[in-house]
Amino acid sequence: MIALTLFRTPIFARIRHTPVAMPPQGRAGSANGELEGSMRHFLITVAAMFAVPLPASAQQAAAAEATSADREALTALVAAQPQPVAVYVVGNGVDHGAARPPLATDTPLRIASNTKTFVAATVLRLWEQGRIDLDAPIGGLISPANDAVLRADGYDTARITVRHLLSHSGGLYDHGGDKRYVEMLKANTSRHFTREELVALMTEYADPQSAPGTKFRYSDTGYILLGEIIERVTKLNLAKAVRQQLKLDSLGLKATWWEIFEQRPGGAPQRARQYLGDLDVTDVHASMDLYGGGGLVMSPRDLALFFKALFGGRIFDKPGTLREMLWQGPHHGAESYRSGIFVKQTPTGEIWWHSGFWGTYAGYAPATGTAIAAFSDHQSGVKPAMQQVEPLFFKR
Repeated sequence: MIALTLFRTPIFARIRHTPVAMPPQGRAGSANGELEGSMRHFLITVAAMFAVPLPASAQQAAAAEATSADREALTALVAAQPQPVAVYVVGNGVDHGAARPPLATDTPLRIASNTKTFVAATVLRLWEQGRIDLDAPIGGLISPANDAVLRADGYDTARITVRHLLSHSGGLYDHGGDKRYVEMLKANTSRHFTREELVALMTEYADPQSAPGTKFRYSDTGYILLGEIIERVTKLNLAKAVRQQLKLDSLGLKATWWEIFEQRPGGAPQRARQYLGDLDVTDVHASMDLYGGGGLVMSPRDLALFFKALFGGRIFDKPGTLREMLWQGPHHGAESYRSGIFVKQTPTGEIWWHSGFWGTYAGYAPATGTAIAAFSDHQSGVKPAMQQVEPLFFKR
């Protein structure tokens, strides 16, 4: 489903070390003042020569005190939210979370469009292995059936490339963001959708939105096509391909699975109920958002750990692959979205992030090496929480 749009928020700087002021010099023309100033300068110089750095134990105590303060601030922030929220933070000496019942930091929820980061990273893994050309047209990569449907609606699959789908610049309409689709789900929560039906639904709702490679236009349907490309290249179902390529089993994720394709891991809590306003949407059939635009179920802890691993060099084999994923294209709107991930500029640097329709968020700040995931069981709950959590932890 379409990602939630989060407001930009100011990022506060970390506590800065203030240098000790030099003692005042004596008055000009005064011998005593000149002597006093020279003596003070001499003493300061000697003290600097023999200064002893803060012991490691004291540094550790100071860091522990700061971490404890951050933990208390996070707990208070989460408790004050109008809707239940669970937040997990990892990096920069922090590895903890806070939650308001019925949620916990290990409670899994459908993460919807946060799945796109995983799909994009899988495509980039296949690219670094030489199995996918990012600039290849999609016509020869998707199924003949979907290719025919797209062409019949005016989409030039000989010009739309894999990179265009990754960056939402292929000109595809977004079936997932169409109100008619949402109303269809509300009217029949048990309806099962195939990948081909969802692609056809996009062409029914609207025609091509722009020429390929010219404009950012968010599209769930584009990521459904990427999911199909991954399956055709790897000869695996999407869930298994993503799990293998991204090495998910090595990351310590305890509550992560792909609905329908995979079973809930042993020991993982039950998926939490989720709400769209007052409507309980927990039991809407998973096929409505399964094939690449969404599909994953995760806990806040697991999503934060994955973002930390992605930006910390544990997913790709080559450093250049992450740079390729974050490369800014030449199309209009490329400054805010790259391949499967949004980016925003703040006073303390870039924040790479994505959100999910039902109320999930993940972000990473390179300046601090910190990853954050925040979930709410109400769609409206995550945005106000993140407006307060980001300044707390995405700071120098």
